[in-house]
Amino acid sequence: MSVTELKNLDTIVSLAKARSFIYQSSEIYGGLGAVYDYGPLGTELKRNIRDFWWKAMTQYHDNIVGLDASIFMHPKVWEASGHVDGFNDPMIDDKQSNKRYRADMLVEGHIAKLRSKDKADEADELQELLDTAGSRKGLCEDLHELIMDNEIRAPESGAFEWTDVRQFNLMFKTQFGATSSGDDGDAVYLRPETAQGIFVNFKNVMDTARQKVPFGIAQVGKAFRNEVVARQFVFRMREFEQMEMQYFVEPGTDAEEYEKWLNKRLEWHKALGIREHKLRTHPHPEDKLAHYAASAADIEYEYPIGWQEVEGIHNRTDFDLTQHHEYSGKKLEYYDQKKQKRYTPYVIETSIGLDRAVMMVLCDAYREEEVDGDTRTVLKLNPKIAPTKVGIFPLIKKDKLQDLAHKIEHDLREDFNVLYDESGSIGKRYRRQDEAGTPFCITVDFDGVESEGEDTVTIRYRDDMTQDRVPVSRLREAINDKMNSWQPE
Repeated sequence: MSVTELKNLDTIVSLAKARSFIYQSSEIYGGLGAVYDYGPLGTELKRNIRDFWWKAMTQYHDNIVGLDASIFMHPKVWEASGHVDGFNDPMIDDKQSNKRYRADMLVEGHIAKLRSKDKADEADELQELLDTAGSRKGLCEDLHELIMDNEIRAPESGAFEWTDVRQFNLMFKTQFGATSSGDDGDAVYLRPETAQGIFVNFKNVMDTARQKVPFGIAQVGKAFRNEVVARQFVFRMREFEQMEMQYFVEPGTDAEEYEKWLNKRLEWHKALGIREHKLRTHPHPEDKLAHYAASAADIEYEYPIGWQEVEGIHNRTDFDLTQHHEYSGKKLEYYDQKKQKRYTPYVIETSIGLDRAVMMVLCDAYREEEVDGDTRTVLKLNPKIAPTKVGIFPLIKKDKLQDLAHKIEHDLREDFNVLYDESGSIGKRYRRQDEAGTPFCITVDFDGVESEGEDTVTIRYRDDMTQDRVPVSRLREAINDKMNSWQPE
């Protein structure tokens, strides 16, 4: 059987809409850039991935608890975290088209073109200048100089008429309260990350949930970034969802805990059903670390758009708690009674984009297979996260078959998300569920209801299309056995 894997992102974008995974937001009005809505199947898939993460982080650990912090926070939170002054991208405008671009990405694109033309030496030289941008005249000035010296043109208009490079803050700003004057003094922000909600609640959780270091706080929630260059489907959006866990540890144990969590998180991606050869870890070199980090690494997946970060693991040291202590005046320390010492904990962060995880799962599961001269499109999702677990089909529209099919539907619905379908040929029904990633399809036929003894049905397995005849009383057991033994191909 000939098998073709995903080659370009457009294929997944098209399937995601056709099978109700993901839609463009406000599509009937022309859409809203880099904002997406999740359809019926997408909602289930996203929830299943979220639950898979939450269970791994909290249920399987007795020292990690949950939090749901609000989206709005006191403005000083973002001053303390550095987001007000430092959460910027260097932007440049094309005067002819009035379109805005990330200056560093323009240079990166030019480097890629040089490499495609076998001009490796020029590309390496320019890459070195890009890597050291900010060390000469300043970041904006250095990037502008690189664009002008290399005559980098606007991607869409082809013009070479650029403004100066300037910093653009990525936070969405709004006013708080009905009596707001509109001045910056009244400004609040939509949170650009969920982590700060954990840090400002560190003491609350420690005191009220009776946690002792080491312990973690996990949170899933929306974050907002006014990305100017937002593209590549749900990989980079302006409204997105994060799954983060901050693990508070004693200074001196942080390096060991960092390595432990990096390995744990990589294993989680494999357990999710992602093929091992599509995953890798990418440590950040020392000269590329964030100012607060002692070490950092990305877990990357090989999307159709190349290797990209899905999750980041960071040793944030004591930066966040120290900053909030300084700005709030409240001590955010831990007293170790056994060791009779007080300290500010270090933090090991695991941060994964839920939307990027959804996109990763869809891309990794996609296959096109030649079957008897026809092409079948199938999503070979881990059954534990598949939106619909079981399709239930009466072979034809006859009362005897429909009655048993509805009974099975009712019995299984308590444990699984099931779909009853009696429309079209059985082959078409199978193909619809293959594209939706449904791992098990149950067909009720006359051989099973008119034979002597207990009623039986056939279970058809999505991945290899084989079938088993199973007594109705053993359906739940058979499904669970296959679900628990599933391995990615």
